[in-house]
Amino acid sequence: QLQASGGGLVQAGGSLRLSCAASGYTFSSATVAWFRQAPGKEREFVTAISRSGVRDHADSVKGRFSISRDNAKNSVYLQMNAVKPEDTAIYYCAARSGFASSQMARAYDYWGQGTQVTVSS
Repeated sequence: QLQASGGGLVQAGGSLRLSCAASGYTFSSATVAWFRQAPGKEREFVTAISRSGVRDHADSVKGRFSISRDNAKNSVYLQMNAVKPEDTAIYYCAARSGFASSQMARAYDYWGQGTQVTVSS
């Protein structure tokens, strides 16, 4: 089970840190990703970190968002900097047992419940 937290209201240009904690699942052997879904839009890939630590980012967040993991805490984090109103969405963490990351939502087997991020202009 994955639990995402840390969402909230933030002003444009500000920062926010999301957390994803796992229970009954070991993140150290998984590839973990963040996706987001804005109202009326499809779920889209944000960033991922593979089992070996290789990171992948969507072009829209490169240089602003970063993903990290703490295997000791069985948690993954999304650091969001220089946020924009278009970053407003529900953010989901997801995990898969595969070695490499994927930008496809259907590649992930486990999903958290989502946390709302709202960026005001």
